[in-house]
Amino acid sequence: MKIRVLIMLALLVGIGTVLHAAIPGLSIMGVKPDLLLSMMFLGIFLFPKAKYVLLLSLTSGIVAALTTTAAGGQIANVIDKPIAAFIVLALFLLIKDRINTAITAPILTFIGTVISGSVFIGIVSMIAGLPEGGFIALILTAVVPAAAINTVIMVVVYPIVQAIMKRSNLATAL
Repeated sequence: MKIRVLIMLALLVGIGTVLHAAIPGLSIMGVKPDLLLSMMFLGIFLFPKAKYVLLLSLTSGIVAALTTTAAGGQIANVIDKPIAAFIVLALFLLIKDRINTAITAPILTFIGTVISGSVFIGIVSMIAGLPEGGFIALILTAVVPAAAINTVIMVVVYPIVQAIMKRSNLATAL
């Protein structure tokens, strides 16, 4: 693993941690939109290799587990991040040469956030139990808003980061 990549991934996890911790638990049972996912997906789009995705997803899951407010969220975060990360990686690798990444990155961010949130809520419902209608309520009040916010973040941030990487020759050095 290259040190430059690890430093970039660490920065993305750090930024994602601040975003994740700063968002208050506005939803049912303390579940809140997970903005750490947008930085995790950004790392996947910039460095689409399985070893980096594994490291990034496990680190993101652990950090999210440490900052979660949801009952049972510690276990759920460590499980849902790698699942969502590898699905997004697979989809990204399938379509990256066919469609402009400036278009695919926000779409895959939305899809990945919905996958992550659904897995998270499913695990939390098994661990902590949800009231009747709780799964749908959490999807509507936490997952969909998080997917929309993460998509907007990706629309804004991804082109900027790509331009920075090209200008600083990081893309060619990696």
